[in-house]
Amino acid sequence: MNFMPGHFNYLVVVFLMMAGFYVVIAQGNLVKKLVGLGLFQASVFILYITMGNLAGGQAPIIAEGVTAYSSPLPHVLILTAIVVGVATTAVGLALVVRIHEAYGSVEEDEIHAEDLAQDEAPLDADATREDQAGQ
Repeated sequence: MNFMPGHFNYLVVVFLMMAGFYVVIAQGNLVKKLVGLGLFQASVFILYITMGNLAGGQAPIIAEGVTAYSSPLPHVLILTAIVVGVATTAVGLALVVRIHEAYGSVEEDEIHAEDLAQDEAPLDADATREDQAGQ
């Protein structure tokens, strides 16, 4: 029973990480994959913030009676990572919009099938031209 209160944040991290990983692997929709990456990213943020916390630590402000200070560095790094994460998510969404304009779909299977059809179409056209030239 003593295990749960001290490790609750780690359990949340593992759950979010596995949920995000599952969404990225199992879903074919590109927008859903970006949401899964966002979940995974949030779990990493929580992990770093949890590890950066010192039990009984105070803010790094000099005061009487305070002997243990928590480092603000992990929190600052995570703040920077959040900004970078939002920017990369925006780029990913812009790419998804561009893919939708080009292919008419955001499903991986449909995009892959259309790519295969486009790769095979020029071969058929060349063969037809050679047949017509030979006759």
